[in-house]
Amino acid sequence: MSPLTELPILKTKTSTVALDQEWLKTVCLNSGADDVGFVEIDRPELDKDRSDILKAFPRTKTLISFVVRMNREPIRSPARSVANLEFHHTGDQVNEIARDIVKELEANGGRALNPAMGFPMEMEKFPGKIWTVSHKIVAVAAGLGQMGIHRNVIHPKFGNFILLGTILIDTEVTATDKPIDYNPCLECKLCVTACPVGAIGQDGYFDFSACYTHNYREFMGGFTDWVEQVAESKTAKQYRKKVNDSESASMWQSLSFGANYKAAYCIAVCPAGEDVISPFKEDRKGFVSEIVKPLQRKEETIFVVPGSDAESHVAKRFSHKQIKQVGNSLCPRSIQGFLDGLPLIFQRNQAEGLTATYHFTFTGKETSKATVIFQNKTVRVSKGLVGRPDFQLTADSQTWLGFLAKGKSLFWALLTRKIRIKGPIKFLKAFARCFPL
Repeated sequence: MSPLTELPILKTKTSTVALDQEWLKTVCLNSGADDVGFVEIDRPELDKDRSDILKAFPRTKTLISFVVRMNREPIRSPARSVANLEFHHTGDQVNEIARDIVKELEANGGRALNPAMGFPMEMEKFPGKIWTVSHKIVAVAAGLGQMGIHRNVIHPKFGNFILLGTILIDTEVTATDKPIDYNPCLECKLCVTACPVGAIGQDGYFDFSACYTHNYREFMGGFTDWVEQVAESKTAKQYRKKVNDSESASMWQSLSFGANYKAAYCIAVCPAGEDVISPFKEDRKGFVSEIVKPLQRKEETIFVVPGSDAESHVAKRFSHKQIKQVGNSLCPRSIQGFLDGLPLIFQRNQAEGLTATYHFTFTGKETSKATVIFQNKTVRVSKGLVGRPDFQLTADSQTWLGFLAKGKSLFWALLTRKIRIKGPIKFLKAFARCFPL
């Protein structure tokens, strides 16, 4: 490759140097990417991520987004060890491709940074935002697909059988890309029927907590929950009552090889994409029988939070699957984290018939005021105290966080007035049902 000074370089209104789009695209494809697009740092789609991106690489002017195809049949297999092998190896490939592109740019005098495809991430921020850049948002902005009902990016050609990579570069590009003007998602709802925990609703609603608790059981929070089970067990016999041999072996496999997904069936059954859709179009019944039914019929352990919508869904739809109750493991470390997390762990079916306004006032180390409104099985969290409350809670911030972490007694907190409530107790019980711990 020629030195940077010999490349096709153009001047722009805002920069003296801009990389030629075609040259940069060729570099990415030659490095192994299956498709690529470019997004300028000031695009509105990046508003929520921009500060984190610039914190990681202050010189960022353009983001390179690229996709790498996965082999479809391994992902579709009921043997999740096969599927996870494909996820992990393709993930490694994404990171290697990103590293090669950065290496090529550096060799030509450029500066660039490649955030991790998945793990490791900034775990000191857990359970908050631990990623540097939202690969899905960048990919959609770069014209590499649209988000399907299952919350995965669907590439128009490769479907959702892709993994995403992003690279931050310190120069502009002569031309950037825009989102495609249609969504490849067929809204066939096969992902809805295949999901073992009911995380994807017929109406497009997504239950983050259900997906996180089961599919990501051996990642992050699920691992923490397992460690706590180990710590709470006084003997091996007591441990085995909580965790069977299969679960222990699976956790060992995740620790030694790489964290394993428990499902990802939504990806497995998706028929969208030019390269993928033919069997579905030609024989829908056969497609469902061959790909969807084996995942639905699989006998397996499903991890759920007690009292959650997911627990009810498994019992109703998949009675042959074994339910295992676990903690939600999303314990906030700050009041802001608590408020931001409410929509993520909200159980809408538990809010059936609940219309109420809650006022929260937090004092002490972290002060904050917020309003939580329930209406028509939805929840809305707003800053400040808005409207007329049906229930009011005032709490010392550290005491409240301690209670959520199960380290503080609510009775003790009420007795010492570290937590004070005003309003019918039924509203407190209703709130607890909507956000089971």
